Amino acid sequence: MTASSKPAFSAEEIAAEGLKPEEYEEIVRRLGRHPNKAELGMFGVMWSEHCCYKNSRPLLKQFPTTGSRILVGPGENAGVVDLGDGLQLAFKIESHNHPSAVEPFQGAATGVGGILRDIFTMGARPIALLNSLRFGSLEDAKTQRLFSGVVAGISHYGNCVGVPTVGGEVYFDAAYSGNPLVNVMALGLMETPEIVKSGASGLGNPVLYVGSTTGRDGMGGASFASAELSDESLDNRPAVQVGDPFLEKSLIEACLSAFKTGAVVAAQDMGAAGITCSTSEMAAKGGVGIELDLDKIPVRESGMVPYEYLLSESQERMLFVAHKGREQELIDIFHRWGLQAVVAGEVIAEPIVRILFQGGIAAEIPAEALAENIPLYERELLTEPPEYAIKAWEWTPDLLPACTTAGIEIQGSLQSWNDILLTLLDTPTIASKRWVYRQYDHQVQNNTVILPGGADAAVVRLRPLEEDKGSGGGGERGQGDKGTKGQGGQGDKKDKQEFTASSPTPPLPHSPTPQSAVAATVDCNPRYVYLDPYEGAKAVVAEAARNLSCVGAEPLAVTDNLNFGSPEKPIGYWQLAEACRGLAEGCRELATPVTGGNVSLYNETFDSEGNPQPIYPTPVVGMVGLIPDLSKICGQAWQAEGDIIYLLGLPLKSKVELGASEYLATIHNTVAGHPPRVDFELERCVQKVCREGIRNGWIRSAHDCAEGGLAVALAECCIAGKLGAEINLGLASSNSQLRWDEVLFSEGGARIIVSVALEQQEVWESLLNEQLANYWQQLGKVSNSNTDLGVLTSDNQSLIKVRIEDMSDRYSHAIERRLKGAELKVMS
Repeated sequence: MTASSKPAFSAEEIAAEGLKPEEYEEIVRRLGRHPNKAELGMFGVMWSEHCCYKNSRPLLKQFPTTGSRILVGPGENAGVVDLGDGLQLAFKIESHNHPSAVEPFQGAATGVGGILRDIFTMGARPIALLNSLRFGSLEDAKTQRLFSGVVAGISHYGNCVGVPTVGGEVYFDAAYSGNPLVNVMALGLMETPEIVKSGASGLGNPVLYVGSTTGRDGMGGASFASAELSDESLDNRPAVQVGDPFLEKSLIEACLSAFKTGAVVAAQDMGAAGITCSTSEMAAKGGVGIELDLDKIPVRESGMVPYEYLLSESQERMLFVAHKGREQELIDIFHRWGLQAVVAGEVIAEPIVRILFQGGIAAEIPAEALAENIPLYERELLTEPPEYAIKAWEWTPDLLPACTTAGIEIQGSLQSWNDILLTLLDTPTIASKRWVYRQYDHQVQNNTVILPGGADAAVVRLRPLEEDKGSGGGGERGQGDKGTKGQGGQGDKKDKQEFTASSPTPPLPHSPTPQSAVAATVDCNPRYVYLDPYEGAKAVVAEAARNLSCVGAEPLAVTDNLNFGSPEKPIGYWQLAEACRGLAEGCRELATPVTGGNVSLYNETFDSEGNPQPIYPTPVVGMVGLIPDLSKICGQAWQAEGDIIYLLGLPLKSKVELGASEYLATIHNTVAGHPPRVDFELERCVQKVCREGIRNGWIRSAHDCAEGGLAVALAECCIAGKLGAEINLGLASSNSQLRWDEVLFSEGGARIIVSVALEQQEVWESLLNEQLANYWQQLGKVSNSNTDLGVLTSDNQSLIKVRIEDMSDRYSHAIERRLKGAELKVMS
C-alpha cells in the first residue's frame, strides 16, 4: 500500500468489516480517497461473500441458465418459469445458516421471511415453502436445542404468514455439529400482468421506502454470514434479525396490490445489507443512480447514525421506484395495510449511490463499485484430489466381514438382516420426520395435494388466478384443505416427509381442461459430495429429478444453495469447484436450467483450540416440475393387496457398490468408498417410463431407492400404505459372487420401486420391454395388512421377515425417542 493510501482506519477496523487489506486499497483507488465509516461499512457488506459471491461467481458461469420455459434467470430476486395456460411460477432458495447457529428460532424464522420477500417482490403470491436442514448428532444436547429452535422458528413464521410448508429434508451428521444448515425455498404464482424487476429507471422518479421501521437489529448480518463461526459467535446475537410474520402478511398484500396498479417501476427486498444492498443493486441494474435521504426513513430507535441505517437488516422492508406523480397512490395502499410508506429519495442520472443525512452527504459511492464491479477470486484448483478422498476411494466391500443369508457378524455378534433394517429405519436421517412436519401448517391455502410422508416430492395445485379474485386474505384463503404433500420430503423419502397415502385432491368444479399442479423437492446427499464432489453433485440433480418423476412431474428448472467451507483453503475450493462442475453437467443432462440460488461459504466452526471444522460440502438442489393433470399423480404407499411390485433401473443382478451408503456409515461406522455413479441415459429412460406409467394410470405407487437402498425403500412403502409385501429377489442363495448387504442396502442405479394393478400388467410390461429393455424386474406383490415385509431369495431362503408394526415403530418414533430421552436425562 502506498503512502498516499495509508489507511484512515486501522487494520483491525478494516478486518472488522470483513475486508482484506488489498480490498481496502482497491476501495481507496476507486473512490480516489479514503472512505468514511459509513462507506467502509457499505463496502464491507456488499463485498462480502454472502452478497457478491466473489469466490464463487466465476464457477457459477458454467451453469445452464436458459430454456424454453425460463422467463427470468439468475440476477433477479427469484427465477420465473412458464407453466403454460398463462401461469408463471417464481421460485428461489436461500440460506440462513449462521444466524440459525447463533439464535435458532429467529435465525430460521427470518430465513423464511426473507425468501418469501424474494418471491412476492417479483409480483408473485407465495404458495409454498420447503426447507433443507442439517444438524449434528441428535444424541447431542446442543443439537437438540438447535434442531428444536430451528423447527419452531420455521413453523412460527410460515404458519403465521399463511404460507404452507409442503416439503423438505433433514439430515443429521456430526459434520454439522457446530454449523447447522438452514436452507429455505419458496414458490409463488405470478399475480401481476408483468414480472416486477429490480432495475431502477426513469430520472426523477421517486424512491419509496415501504414496510416496517428500521432499527439496529441485524447489524452486519451479511458480513457475519461470510465468516467462520467461533466460540465468540454468541456475541454476534445483534447480527440476527427479528421478524414479524403478521406484518409480512400485510406487506405481501400491500405489495401485490401496489404492483397491480402499474405505478411501480422496480422493487427490491431489503434483505442482506438492507438499504445499502437495495439502493446499490437497483441503481447498478438500471444503469442509473439513487439519492436517498436517511432523515426520511421511519425508525424505531433514536440516535441512529448513517452506518447503522445503512447496515441494518431489520425485517419486512422494501424499496420501490415509482412512476413520478403516482407515489401517493402507492403510499395510500401501504397505509391502508398499516405499513410505513415514504418518499425517501429519487432516481438520478449520475450512476452513484448518494446517501444524505442531516443536511449533508453521508456516503457517495459508484453503484457499480458496490454491486457489480466487485473483487473476484479465481483460485488455483488442486491438480490431484486431496489425500482424504484418495484414501477413501481405496475402500472396497472386501474390507467388510463376510455375510450370509442369515446376516453379518459385527463386533463378534451376528446381526440378522432384520436387525440391520430396523436399525436403519431408526436412524434419524432415514426415519420419519413427522415430529418436524406436524409442527408446520401444510394445509393453509387449500392447495396442497398429498399429506406429509406420502410422496417423494411436494405437489401443489395450481388454481387459475380468476378463482382468487375477491377472496380477501390472499395467503390464507381457502384455509382448511385435507390433502397436503406436506413436508414433501421433510425427510421421508428417506426424508421425504411422511405422508399418509391419500387420494389426490380433485380438480376444481367446472374446469374445462385437466387441472395442473406444480411439484417441488429439495435434495442433497452430502456424504456423496464429500467423498466425490463431482459425482456426488451429479447424483444430487439426478435424485431431485427422480423425486419429481415419482409423482408424475416433468422436471423443469433448478434453484441451488451451495453450502461449503472456506474457499480460501485448497480442499474447500476443490470441493466447491468440482461440485459446481457436477451440478452444471447434471442440469444440462436433465434439461433443468438453473434460475438462481444462493451461495453460503465459510461454513466452518472454530473449536476452543482454534481448529477449523468444515461441514460436509452440501450443494442443495431445489427443483420444480409440472404435472399437467392433477388426477394423474401417485405417492409412495402401496395401494391394494395383489398389486405387482417392480424395480425400474439397474436390476439386482447388477453390482452396485456400498460406498458412501447409509448402511456403511450407520452399521459399520465407515465413511468411505465411491458414491454411486450417475448414468444419465438410464436416468432419463427410467424417469420417462415412470412418468408415462403414472400419466396413463398404470402405476399406483412410486418411490425411489435412496438412503438405505432397496430394503429401506420397500419398508417405507409398506409403512406408508400399511400393507405388506412379498418379495423375491430372483437371486439364488448359493450364488457365491453376491454380498447380500450390497443387494439389500446399496444405493444408486436410477432405481424406482413401483406397484401396478394386476389388470394393467400386460400393457405395463409391454411399455417396459419397449423402453427399458433389460433395466427392470418384477419383485413380487403387495400383501394384505396382516402380513409383513418378506424378502426371499430365488430358492426361497428368507433374508428379511419383519412385521409392519415393528418397522413403523422404529421409523415413526426415532426422533421423538431421542428428544424425550434427553428430556428425561435433564429431569433426572
